[in-house]
Amino acid sequence: MEFGLGRILEFLNMSSLDERIPDEMRDYYGEKKYAKSQEYAKANSQIELVSSIASTGAILLVLFVGGFAWLDKFVRQFSDHDIAVGLLFFGIIFVVSDILSLPFRLYQVFVIENRFGFNKMGLQTFFVDKFKGVLLAVLFGGGLLATLIWIYQMMGNSFWWIAWLTVSAVSLFLASFYTSIFVPLFNQLAPLPEGNLRSQIETYAGSVSFPLDNIYVMDGSKRSAKANAYFSGLAGKKSIVLYDTLIEQHAEEELVAVLAHEVGHYKRNHVLKSMLISILQMGLIFFILGQLLGNELLASALGAEKSSFHLGILVFSFLFSPISLVTGVLLNLYSRKNEYEADAFAKETYGAEHLAVALKKLSSNNLSNLNPHPLFVFFYYSHPPLLDRLAALKRG
Repeated sequence: MEFGLGRILEFLNMSSLDERIPDEMRDYYGEKKYAKSQEYAKANSQIELVSSIASTGAILLVLFVGGFAWLDKFVRQFSDHDIAVGLLFFGIIFVVSDILSLPFRLYQVFVIENRFGFNKMGLQTFFVDKFKGVLLAVLFGGGLLATLIWIYQMMGNSFWWIAWLTVSAVSLFLASFYTSIFVPLFNQLAPLPEGNLRSQIETYAGSVSFPLDNIYVMDGSKRSAKANAYFSGLAGKKSIVLYDTLIEQHAEEELVAVLAHEVGHYKRNHVLKSMLISILQMGLIFFILGQLLGNELLASALGAEKSSFHLGILVFSFLFSPISLVTGVLLNLYSRKNEYEADAFAKETYGAEHLAVALKKLSSNNLSNLNPHPLFVFFYYSHPPLLDRLAALKRG
């Protein structure tokens, strides 16, 4: 269902591309650049289509031939310990899936992103990043999976609430220390240096009582020409990160406006609220999972002879997909509301003009799609489309 819906929405999104440059963006897009942005959208849509067909086809083929049941038997040759079997089972799936998706990712980065002038990294950086990502997945993903299997062994189907608390604790840790621990594994972070920009930021921060302890510049240009900024962290680990490309492409007033937007997320407690919603969602997932695990029907659905934690998790992931689609839509609705609120905060405390200019430049420099289909936005966009944000900034 999700595959078919995704293809319909993608078709509608590409059909909504308009050759006319919106009046609000005429100072930022020439005819050639606007046509280039639409070609960029089409190129990304095409590789997404091919990748989605390949991944969905691979899953259906494995299900049809009983591949997951075969893999379950295969890994049991090496151990009869549930934790070892589960780790081997999902480890092999992870490796195979990663290998199958690798050509599409390489094409995305080194063909599409190169063609449109965004990619700045070489193959060495790409594969070093890949190695680090796999290592983190093994350490954290594998460690968490082993813990969940152990909890299930101890508690049976009532394991769900302990598993929920465990995963929630890990999520809170990752949210708190993402910028300070994990980002430096891939990028260099440096405190925003002294100068006119920092002085303007300090003046603004003082006017809204925002603590200026952790404002970093990240070397995003090491990998891409695209610019961005984000707010992360909880409690004393709050951080605002500005990409070096953002600083290069924008005037100081525009950068303060972007920071004002990020401060708006902090002042409106968006990170904390989003984390709480995510934790509640995880609670629902684990509660449903707890009612289903151990059911022999889950194993037989894959052609396996007996139920197990890892097979139950796998079947549950397929069954939960429609519910996940709905919760994803709701979370995106909430995220878009937060973006409007952060824009409004920046408007109230710094002014709308510089933020509007910054958003226009970001869209132009990143070749964003200015005319996404409303249904595509509804299902997939975590941020409102640019023209909607500009309209909201103009309103009183």
